[in-house]
Amino acid sequence: MLAVVLVGAAFLAGVDLFIVNVAFDQIGADFAGADLSALSWILSAYAVVYAAMLVPMGRLADRFGQKRGFVAGMSVFVVASLLCGLAPGVWWLVAFRAVQAVGAAAMTPASLGLLLAAVAPERRAPAARMWALTGAVAAALGPAVGGFLVQISWHWAFWINLPIGALLILGAVRLVPDVRPDADTPLPDLLGAVVLAVAVGALMLGLVQGAKWGWGSLEVLGCFATALMALGLFARRTTRHRSPVISPALLTVPDFRWANIATLAFNIGFGAALLGAILWLQREWEYGALQTGLAVALGPLAVPVTSILAHRVLPNVRPGSMIAAGSLVFAGAVLWQSWTLGPTPAYLTDFLPAWVLAGVGVGLAMPNLVAAATAGLPPDQTSTGAGVVNMARQVGLAFGVSILVTLIDSHATTSQIAFDRAWYTVAAAMIIAAAAGLRIQRREPALPADAPTPSVTSP
Repeated sequence: MLAVVLVGAAFLAGVDLFIVNVAFDQIGADFAGADLSALSWILSAYAVVYAAMLVPMGRLADRFGQKRGFVAGMSVFVVASLLCGLAPGVWWLVAFRAVQAVGAAAMTPASLGLLLAAVAPERRAPAARMWALTGAVAAALGPAVGGFLVQISWHWAFWINLPIGALLILGAVRLVPDVRPDADTPLPDLLGAVVLAVAVGALMLGLVQGAKWGWGSLEVLGCFATALMALGLFARRTTRHRSPVISPALLTVPDFRWANIATLAFNIGFGAALLGAILWLQREWEYGALQTGLAVALGPLAVPVTSILAHRVLPNVRPGSMIAAGSLVFAGAVLWQSWTLGPTPAYLTDFLPAWVLAGVGVGLAMPNLVAAATAGLPPDQTSTGAGVVNMARQVGLAFGVSILVTLIDSHATTSQIAFDRAWYTVAAAMIIAAAAGLRIQRREPALPADAPTPSVTSP
């Protein structure tokens, strides 16, 4: 039951990233006075704040207690979800979405930290894969769940979080032991956490709004310049503060570094491919919201099956090899789609086979990305490490979506050519992810054995 609570929280946060996409049109119809620019912030605010707060929240959870961070984050997420459904106007909804993202950013890394602390060291990699698997399935099931909910009302895209979140909070309070660092651990660099949040937030804002504002606009260039300056200041504080947000020792671990590079590249391709599939079904084949959600949902059925079978049949294969294989399979799947998709709807022959193959690629790669990055970390670093890898994931998704939107909305090409270019871009990102995955060598803990060990307190 402990694993169900912690993995369930990861699923809830993951599915919320995508479920609102399907409800977007219905929200716009309800807020008739809001223009498209304002409505876009319902999606952008969540993505920007979530990515910006992941690492700071993970670091605070490692310092002050992972259970405390998990329960607090889940509570904020649930209350904000209630307020989102009650929002009287579009900008109120945007504000509540930002608060919701803060809660999600707190509970996500803490849930992985608690899960890895609760299992024996040799079971951490499988536990991390299970946790990551939920994110992969949530990303693809989100449109289907959203399609069902908006048939009732767009409010239920948010209110569905209330009963599930309440059960998870109750389960965490009763079942999950607390994980706390040593009492002598210094207070983390709170100013550094703010600087990092500004850096990631500015980067995400530029990526999310790039296609709309223009990649050469002052607004986008200002975002990137702000992100670069803040990142430089953060790097300086990291080397000088006695308790930095991200430990320099963490960044020197080769497997952790390469796993995050692979995560970034893989999710650039994954984000572009998922949105590309949805846009193709809706724009070219004129599918409705529910029909699109169901069509996309069939591919993820291959994700858990592939992940479980792969590690039972090939238990001794390095995570890096699995990541490389999955990335190349995904690249092959999108190239297959580029060769078969045409203007005439043919779901069973032209779309579904390649989409299922893409699910196989996700099942091989995505769970191992998180496992390679975090399974070898000591418990007092797992929430921070989870925050870093999830930040890389969110930045990758935003970058992939921005690239896809830029290519698809280009007026210089036909629709077919634009989508073909998008599929080729996805394949290129997956090849980069495969190359990074091959650099991941080890499974065992990579940080020093004398790293601080947190205490575990029974619930």
